[in-house]
Amino acid sequence: MTKLTVAALQLAFTEDTQRNIANVSDLVREAAGKGAQVVLPPELFQGPYFCRTQNENNFATARVMAEHPSVIAMQKLADELNLWIPTSYFELDGHHHYNSLAMIGPDGKIAGNYRKSHIPDGPGYQEKFYFRPGNTGFKVWPVAGDFGATTLGVGICWDQWYPEVARSMMLMGAQILFYPTAIGTEPHDPDLDTSRLWRRAMIGHAVSNVVPIVAANRIGTEGGQRFYGHSFICDERGDLLAEFGADETGVLVAELDLDLARKHRAAFGFFRDRRPELYGRLVEDR
Repeated sequence: MTKLTVAALQLAFTEDTQRNIANVSDLVREAAGKGAQVVLPPELFQGPYFCRTQNENNFATARVMAEHPSVIAMQKLADELNLWIPTSYFELDGHHHYNSLAMIGPDGKIAGNYRKSHIPDGPGYQEKFYFRPGNTGFKVWPVAGDFGATTLGVGICWDQWYPEVARSMMLMGAQILFYPTAIGTEPHDPDLDTSRLWRRAMIGHAVSNVVPIVAANRIGTEGGQRFYGHSFICDERGDLLAEFGADETGVLVAELDLDLARKHRAAFGFFRDRRPELYGRLVEDR
């Protein structure tokens, strides 16, 4: 049986990078103590979500992958605790900047790097000022351990709204989808609460691809913008296995039966009955 225990972290962040990384590290240790084998922190956990506004000083916090403090800290923890840790960070590559994720394995080594494909631009989420659209394409990672073997797929925040991303990772062999995020209130419309939509979109991916999903979000208020948490883990039916509300700090842990999910996926026939020859319109830019 392939049963994998996964965890999602939820917490608030401040301007103190070292304290932020220490707080994430404490929760990673807690997750490991509860049996987690893959632990997902939120998006850009080095500090506040700086993309709320356009400020050129924020570019100074980008680092090449091998030198980023978030990556270095999670490498040490992954090696010590024998974990997989998908690690979000602000990447510097020459003159380019990316919203990236290093997939760190239980030996502390980086199995690969994913650069966020979809970059939002709007009030409170002005990421196009900072990030170049990712050039890695979607990525999945085969992993193995005492749980057996499986394949992890990871999208980053705005990627989570696109069914094409989830389906693409599934066609590449993913058996679990992970989404680190930083999302909250909408400055242009204080009455709009997207937390329900955010969760429903990913649960929809779970149902239409028959795949478990793990989503980690931040909480707290930053510059008047409130991040709404609601991190969760659901199974391949879209049923919630673990969830937080808008204010909890902590660790969500759930065991996923990937063999059962595989059986359910085959029985539904969604991949058997695909008609890709009819989907050309999806890749036309008009």
